[in-house]
Amino acid sequence: MPVIELRRLRRKKVIRDWVSRTELHPRNFILPYFVVGGEAVKEPIESMEGVYRLSIDNLLKDIREAYRLGIRSILLFGVTETRDESGSEAYRENGLVQRAIREIKQEFSEERGMDLIVITDVCLCGYTSHGHCGVVEKQKTEGRGQKTEDGSQRSASVICHPSSVFCPPSSVRIDNNATLPLLARIALSHAEAGADFVAPSAMMDGQVGAIRKTLDSNGWNHVGILAYSAKYASNFYGPFREALGSAPRFGDRKSYQMDFRNPDEALREIAADIEEGADIVMVKPALAYLDIIHRARNAFRVPLAAYNVSGEYSLVKELSRGDPEREQALGLEILTAIKRAGADIIITYYAKEAARWLSRE
Repeated sequence: MPVIELRRLRRKKVIRDWVSRTELHPRNFILPYFVVGGEAVKEPIESMEGVYRLSIDNLLKDIREAYRLGIRSILLFGVTETRDESGSEAYRENGLVQRAIREIKQEFSEERGMDLIVITDVCLCGYTSHGHCGVVEKQKTEGRGQKTEDGSQRSASVICHPSSVFCPPSSVRIDNNATLPLLARIALSHAEAGADFVAPSAMMDGQVGAIRKTLDSNGWNHVGILAYSAKYASNFYGPFREALGSAPRFGDRKSYQMDFRNPDEALREIAADIEEGADIVMVKPALAYLDIIHRARNAFRVPLAAYNVSGEYSLVKELSRGDPEREQALGLEILTAIKRAGADIIITYYAKEAARWLSRE
C-alpha cells in the first residue's frame, strides 16, 4: 500500500475544486471586437468561425449579450478601407473607433448602473496603405543598372517607396521616432472619445512613455495604458490579419516585433514599459509563450495580461470539428493553462463561450 495517496484529493469534484488553485471567471476576460462602418453589418471572418466584423449597431447588440454573461471588458479594433501612408484615419476625431467608443459609453454608462471597461488598440497597421505598424522610411536600395563597356553590370541607386510592392524585406525600416507622435495622437483621440484604457501594440521603443506624456499633458491622467509589452513576431496572427486586413504589403515585422527564440528580451521590454508608465503589461501570443507569462509573473508585481490570439482560437475550432463538448474541453484547458502560468487577464475570442461553459460547470 502506498504511504501517500494523492488521489484522495481527486476523488470528488468538490474536493478537486477545493485544491484547484486556478479559477477562471468572466471578469478575467477581455473580449476583442472588429468594428466596421455601415449599418446592420455582421460579416463572418472566414478563418475565425463564429467571429464577425460588426457595424456599431450590431456591436452594441453583441456587447449587451456579453455583459449579461458577466463580461465587463472589451477591446476594439477598427476595420477600414480608408488608408494612407501615415494612417491618418486612426486619429480622426470622428473616426470609426472614436464613434464606437462614444456610443458604447453612452449606453453602458455608470449613470445607468453599468460598468464596462472599453480598451482600444493603438496601432497604425490597419490604417496604413503599406500595412506596417509605423512610418516606413523611404530609402535607397541597390538596383540593376546599365551594362558597362566590358559587359559588367553597374549598380543603380533607386528609391524604395513605402507604397511599392517591390520593396525587398531587407529594405523595410520603420522610423521609430516619427511614429511615436502618431501613436500618441491616436491614444489621445480615443481618450477624448471615452476610452478607459489604450493599448499600444506597435512595438515602437518609447511608445508607452510618449502616450503617457500626451495623455497627462492633456488632462487624461486617469486613462490607463495596457501595453503590448512582449509581442512576438508570431505565426499565430494569420486569422487576425485577415480580419483586420492588416498584413504588410511588403517585408515583415521582425525588425520591431520580438524574436520568439529570445525569452530574456521579454523581461527587458516589460521592465521598460513599466518604467514608462504602463498600468498593465501583456504577453502576446499566449499558448506558445506560457514560459514567458510565467517568467513575467515571477519578475514583476504588476497586472499581467495575455492574448489568446486568433491562431490559437482557430486551432481549437479545427481540432474540435464541430463537436461542442470537445470544443469546451479544449477551450477551457487552454484558458486555464494561461491563467495557471500567471496571467491575471486573458484577452480571448472565446470570452462569451467560456462564460457560458463556466456557468454550467
